[in-house]
Amino acid sequence: MNKPRILWIDDEIDLLRAHIIFLESKGYDVETANNGLDAVEKVKENYYDIIFLDENMPGMTGLETLTQIKTISSNVPVVMITKSEEENIMDEAVGSKIADYLIKPVNPNQILLSLKKNIDQQRLVTQQTTLAYQIQFGKIGMQINDRLNYKEWVDVYKKLVHWEIELSQSDDPAMDEILARQKEDANNAFFRFIKDHYLNWFLQDIGERPILSPDIFKHKIFPLLDSGKKVFVLVIDNLRFDQWRTINKVFDNYFRTESEDLYFSILPTATMYARNAMFAGLMPSEIEKLYPDFWDDDDNEGNKNRFEEQLLRKQMARHGRKEKLWFDKVSGMRMERRISDNLSSILDSGLSVMVFNFVDMISHARTEMDMVKELAGDEKAYRSLTLSWFNNSSLLALLKGLSENDIRVVLTTDHGSIRVNNPIKVIGDRETSTNLRYKLGKNLNYKSKQIFEVRDPRKAFLPSRNVSTSYIFANSDDFLAYPNNFNYYANYYKDTFQHGGISMEEMIIPVVTLVPKG
Repeated sequence: MNKPRILWIDDEIDLLRAHIIFLESKGYDVETANNGLDAVEKVKENYYDIIFLDENMPGMTGLETLTQIKTISSNVPVVMITKSEEENIMDEAVGSKIADYLIKPVNPNQILLSLKKNIDQQRLVTQQTTLAYQIQFGKIGMQINDRLNYKEWVDVYKKLVHWEIELSQSDDPAMDEILARQKEDANNAFFRFIKDHYLNWFLQDIGERPILSPDIFKHKIFPLLDSGKKVFVLVIDNLRFDQWRTINKVFDNYFRTESEDLYFSILPTATMYARNAMFAGLMPSEIEKLYPDFWDDDDNEGNKNRFEEQLLRKQMARHGRKEKLWFDKVSGMRMERRISDNLSSILDSGLSVMVFNFVDMISHARTEMDMVKELAGDEKAYRSLTLSWFNNSSLLALLKGLSENDIRVVLTTDHGSIRVNNPIKVIGDRETSTNLRYKLGKNLNYKSKQIFEVRDPRKAFLPSRNVSTSYIFANSDDFLAYPNNFNYYANYYKDTFQHGGISMEEMIIPVVTLVPKG
């Protein structure tokens, strides 16, 4: 392994001989220059892992030298060393993107710490993160194998997402694989938990059971309105908890997180069911019964969520809510460009709701377009693509405007998604639904034990096409395919992000209340 290369620039470099010997004894290769001009020539001719630069030199000053170095090698970390603590010099140095700032006289340990922070950081982060996860691995494994309640499952999922994000910043593919296996074990255990408890939740009060899709407005939105606050609800379709944790860093620039909770999507974890239930404050079979004109058949593609605003208005009326409602749905780049124009309408309303479909569009595009599949090859890349979209979206401009006003922002979603890999054969009639993570129909035939079947949809408050209708839900990374052209569809949908079934990623989803810092 090559020694890390250091260039140390100081007009009194001979006085630093002891420091240089110390660094060489620690395995660093140190070159020196006693003026800016020589240093710039060295940077033109050689590669350095890091540069130490004296700010106060005769001739070309440290800041002038820094500017030329960055022109030649913009990514090399430069540590400024100076006798001065004047704020304007510090500001100018920091503005020039220095990596660190040390005040003379420096001691060897300060230099060593700066080196570890700037060029050994990746190795140290990987080492420490791996060690920390190895310590937690056994504890999480024991927790997964215990008989957990819904609150403990939320805790397990939070831990797994934390380590997934932490390990993604290190460089240890072996640990990534171990974590993936532990997530698979957790999802298998979570499937058994849902299979044993889901139908009982409809006989229980909140507390005994988790908050579900129909509870969101009653328990998370209306109390904020009762406190006299204007509320903006942002529903980002298909947003997983790990994706929220990734874009959260952007929100932190403008908002303080008042509460970060996780709730459970109903089954199927699909837009037609979960999002309609959220806006209606009712389960799907109740919507179909009370508002038949607002409920479309499951295979009525493109019309499944036409009546969200009407359903929300019905819910508000049932609860005696009188607030002025503003509602908008954004899908596609053309519509996205106009959303920042809506700030005045939002500020003029007591309750504002915006549904944003871009993350779901990424998921579908990844299935259909090889280029997007390459860009979002795994969970880490999927999170990165979500963050890149968010940083460059018109939605961010709108949120900046909201952060300057006294308005609560509640960010949530209707369901998450999971990357599927294992096809399961299912036989059904022509009326069987086409979704890959759940199906409804009559006389559904399958061999896998890893399927949750609801033979009486009324127990899950789901609509029935006829008395023989049943629903089946896939587990973990399974997906449901017909025997006809099975190999083609198995290969086409393998390694795609899907939703509708049972997994932590699909069911345990964020609802976050944000307060403007402004």
